[in-house]
Amino acid sequence: MTKIPGEFEPPKPITKAEREARKAFRQLDAEKAMTEHEIAQKAFSANREPLKAERLAREAAEPPVTAKKIKPKK
Repeated sequence: MTKIPGEFEPPKPITKAEREARKAFRQLDAEKAMTEHEIAQKAFSANREPLKAERLAREAAEPPVTAKKIKPKK
């Protein structure tokens, strides 16, 4: 029997073992994703700190910028 485009096919029932396996794998995937996220955040923070210190030192070395006052027209 061929499938006709647009025809709805009901999903196959999931066994209890399949549900338990999916649940276990979902939890492992979530833990892995959280670990990867934490590693990325630590790397970002480690990279950001020296850059921030460099920027602050550079800004402290520059003379302060003063805004020019605009004379009103008569």
